[in-house]
Amino acid sequence: MAESYSSPVSASPGIQLPAAVPGLVLATLIAVFAETLHRYPGLDRFNPMILAMLIGLGFSVLIGTPAHCRAGTGFAARTLLRWAIALLGLQLALTRLGDLGWSGILLILLVVPATFSVTVLLGRWLGVPRELRYLIAFGTSICGASAVMAGNTVVKGSEDEAAYGIACVTIFGTAAMLLYPLVPGLLGLNVDQFGLWAGATIHEIGQVVAAGYQHGTISGDMATLAKLSRVLLLAPVVMTVGLIFRRHVQPRPQADAVRNSASGRIALPWFILVFVVLAGINSLGLVPQAVQHAAPDVTGFMMAVALGAMGLNTDGRKLLRRGWRPLLLGFLASLFIGALGLLLVVVLP
Repeated sequence: MAESYSSPVSASPGIQLPAAVPGLVLATLIAVFAETLHRYPGLDRFNPMILAMLIGLGFSVLIGTPAHCRAGTGFAARTLLRWAIALLGLQLALTRLGDLGWSGILLILLVVPATFSVTVLLGRWLGVPRELRYLIAFGTSICGASAVMAGNTVVKGSEDEAAYGIACVTIFGTAAMLLYPLVPGLLGLNVDQFGLWAGATIHEIGQVVAAGYQHGTISGDMATLAKLSRVLLLAPVVMTVGLIFRRHVQPRPQADAVRNSASGRIALPWFILVFVVLAGINSLGLVPQAVQHAAPDVTGFMMAVALGAMGLNTDGRKLLRRGWRPLLLGFLASLFIGALGLLLVVVLP
């Protein structure tokens, strides 16, 4: 009989609500604090969910997460997180891809799988643990912390590995956000080229927006569209990696995977299906404007709560023991996606 998988802090579907309340309240307070900090100059460059994870991690290291909060933080870091990722579909519309042009679409279709594959191969060469190198590949190639968390549902790394992956993409995504605006003047990029490059290669949506709009509205709009187009690849990449792991790596089974007994077990998380369905509904124009406007704030706050909970569940000492190799992998992966994206922006018409 296959061994069942459970996270370090179990968030089983059958959890009793009263037991979850203390941890949910603590994670929510951390998210509110992160949203407040995000309004201050300097800190507004960082996504509130990243701030929430750092606050949660600091709380865990300095104070320690109370035992009676574990049920709620586990629920937030797993179940609430899955719903937040699913609701990202409300922000995506396939009909907008035409604004990128065929060269922009081709660039993204080349950059994402190339970066993912190179990151995994480099990680193997550097000796980075399998789960962690895949998480860094998810975060660097697609959409930062959200992709790390979505990818971890099929890779099944520990919460410490997920936190390290998020830390990597945050560090190097922030560096890209600060350095990219210096490049157009040196290389003669126009506003469309810079926006496409930023959106296709910087990790977090907040970092993309901050860098893109440094060169005006046209550049910022193009960067945002390119970034959201990368997010559309989240579902196929997660499902593909899940299939690879299921068939060849044989990870521990996961409760929310959909299994196909005729062709072997295929990891198809339910929230990815919801993500795809909601993106399709939004593409058809069936989502009310009020819902579209509210969706980014709602999903953003849900993710901040989930990441605050992840920080509370993370052992900071384990992060330090990971050493320099994963950090070097994050740097090389970020350097690769930036260089490849820039080359394609210049070469493609």
